Amino acid sequence: MSALNLPALRWGKPYESLEFQEISHFITGEPVAKISQINGGMIRRDMRHATKARNILRDIPVEDLIAMVKKAGALFETAELPLGDGTQSVDDFVRQQSATTGLPEVLCRSNITKNAFVLKNIEQILDALTRGLDLNILSQGYGLEDRGVIVSYQAQANALGAVLPSNSPGVHTLWLPVIPLQIGLVLKPGSQEPWTAYRVASAFEQVGIPMEAISICPGGHDVGESILAACERSMIFGSAQTVEKYAGNPGVQVHGPGFSKILLGDDVVDDWEKYLDLMVESVYSNGGRSCINCSNIWAPRHTKEIAQALAERLGPIEPKAPEDPESGLAAFTAEGVGKAVWEMLQRDLDESGVTDMTAEYGSRLVEHETCAYLRPMVVHCESPESAIATKEFMFPFASVVECPQDQMLSKIGPTLVGTAITKDLNWIRQLSDATHIDRLNVGAIPTNRLNWLQPHEGNLIDFLFRSRAYQVPEEMLAAV
Repeated sequence: MSALNLPALRWGKPYESLEFQEISHFITGEPVAKISQINGGMIRRDMRHATKARNILRDIPVEDLIAMVKKAGALFETAELPLGDGTQSVDDFVRQQSATTGLPEVLCRSNITKNAFVLKNIEQILDALTRGLDLNILSQGYGLEDRGVIVSYQAQANALGAVLPSNSPGVHTLWLPVIPLQIGLVLKPGSQEPWTAYRVASAFEQVGIPMEAISICPGGHDVGESILAACERSMIFGSAQTVEKYAGNPGVQVHGPGFSKILLGDDVVDDWEKYLDLMVESVYSNGGRSCINCSNIWAPRHTKEIAQALAERLGPIEPKAPEDPESGLAAFTAEGVGKAVWEMLQRDLDESGVTDMTAEYGSRLVEHETCAYLRPMVVHCESPESAIATKEFMFPFASVVECPQDQMLSKIGPTLVGTAITKDLNWIRQLSDATHIDRLNVGAIPTNRLNWLQPHEGNLIDFLFRSRAYQVPEEMLAAV
């Protein structure tokens, strides 16, 4: 695997810097890529041309952009594409992404499928996100609805900025629909996962999407801060501290920890064994690295039995080589991070009423010379007051919390995905009204199984466009 030189893209123009970041294989130390770096000042200068990016896209009919994106999805999933000073096959992509992120190759392949699905089904996804609105109304800014009423949607940005993470390539599904909305893209790729952004851009270029509408901006923290400051609309992925920092900023859509949960109702909890496979999948899928992984399971009783059964399924799992098709755990590739997470966990385990149910299956921390792993962990909490009861970690971790059903909604805290297994109509009504649950699954649906035709953590259309009043004289209606 020879190292690639990846230039930055400044509105489609490759930019090679004197300074670059070298990213290496997390086990062998072999160089995988050299990535040109830009700085915040460049971002601020380049954003003067954001209007041009939007205008270039608006010159292309929406229907044509949709057709291009669908073709790009097929290329992204199957083709050998130009990349930097070389080319990249699908197998290359999988190996490179695994080498720099620590994700097993099998998980890298599954994330290819997720991102390709969004691109190849972009027409249906946009139809769902816009609730059937004619996309030409977004393009023009106004138009007639089927009922003969003029409606108007005003774009709130010429380009969407996105500060992307390295932990889970699946998050790219959130910005992929932007180009057919005729809004430019300014992406800061994750320091260890530049691969998805570059491969999507290459696929876009192959199908004729103007590269003048896209910037890929690798760099330090100042680049991310400059993107968030310079773009009228942007999204960022980060920690709880990141969420707190940008709370209340209407121009920034923050994607932080998910704190996703499974809630077992009084009416079904006595049959909890029926849902054990669902719980295992929700906790373990994608190496536990996603915001949609279940981090807490709440039940009014049988919690010790549930925790024990989960521990028996998850506790014995060991790290495997990244190329092993049975590998399901991702490595912590940054020095000392795995050990630091484990030490933090140990402090919480010292609390009264908290039991590590996986302790009998061996040490959870597995340290190697160049990386560390945390094996799946299940803890039991006798009370929702335990500090660990609503925490989330970057590996397959779940706390099983005993709590009466009538107290759950007041105790669970913010929840990205809440799977509530119940047939209690009164409780379902309360769950539906709970504003701290973002995505609600009623019934036996794993937290990690998304419906791509539904919005995830906020509707992209509502974020990028503003509905407003728009009136014209009656004699001009025909022109509209």
